[in-house]
Amino acid sequence: MQIIRSVADLDAFVGRALQQGKTIGLVPTMGALHAGHISLVERAVKENDVTLVSVFVNPTQFNNPDDLATYPRKEEDDFRMLAEAGATAVFAPSVEEMYPEGTQSDHQFELGTAAEVMEGKFRPGHFQGVAQVVSRLFRLCRPTRAYFGEKDFQQIAVIRNMVASEHIDVEIVPVPIKRADDGLALSSRNALLTPEQRKVAPEIHAALKYSVEYAKDHSVRATHDTVVERINAVPHMEVEYYEIVDGRTLLPVEEWSESPDIVGCITVYCGKVRLIDNIRYK
Repeated sequence: MQIIRSVADLDAFVGRALQQGKTIGLVPTMGALHAGHISLVERAVKENDVTLVSVFVNPTQFNNPDDLATYPRKEEDDFRMLAEAGATAVFAPSVEEMYPEGTQSDHQFELGTAAEVMEGKFRPGHFQGVAQVVSRLFRLCRPTRAYFGEKDFQQIAVIRNMVASEHIDVEIVPVPIKRADDGLALSSRNALLTPEQRKVAPEIHAALKYSVEYAKDHSVRATHDTVVERINAVPHMEVEYYEIVDGRTLLPVEEWSESPDIVGCITVYCGKVRLIDNIRYK
């Protein structure tokens, strides 16, 4: 596996691959890799001639400096896992290499209403930062396909909107959530949980899973409330938001009949660690 640090070396690598008519699968990550990331890499390896993984903790998508400072970084472990998974190359630039003109940008991406609700409401500027780094990665890596985990359900919708508004020719491939045996959605942030918090964190998925059956005989509002009450009753846990939304527009629904595609998206603080998850109702 080739380790690429500079944009110039990346350009040469991508240029050779495209010249040889090869397809490129890109897996953008912020490192601290786990089995969820590796499932994206393995999917990319199956579907492309070249699999390129980026490992870059992007400062522009953090609106909380403490969150950026504590985000786990495990580069050596990441590279070993990527090599074992069959990645062709990893692009791991410095902030200065990624943003030679600085991280501030005047360009405002057109991301639609999908970027204004849920995470967009609670983390102002977050999705502009995501769009900034992902659009740059797409321009640098020129992938045929790009792979994203469905744990970040809203992010996928926002990236699709960004790709359309920026006229970028890439196929966005969503990959199902990878979970631990106890149901907790795999996340780099799980490493920040104390043993006690890790023990109760699976209650997020348990509450969501329970609510799918509950929803068959109850309203959207009652389903919402039962999820929030159940999780908030667990020590160390507090729901920041739970939204039951149209899976295409990400706008809230009030009745189950409003859409053929309905998803519940949740963010929960487990201690100081912010965890996200989602579940499909229909």
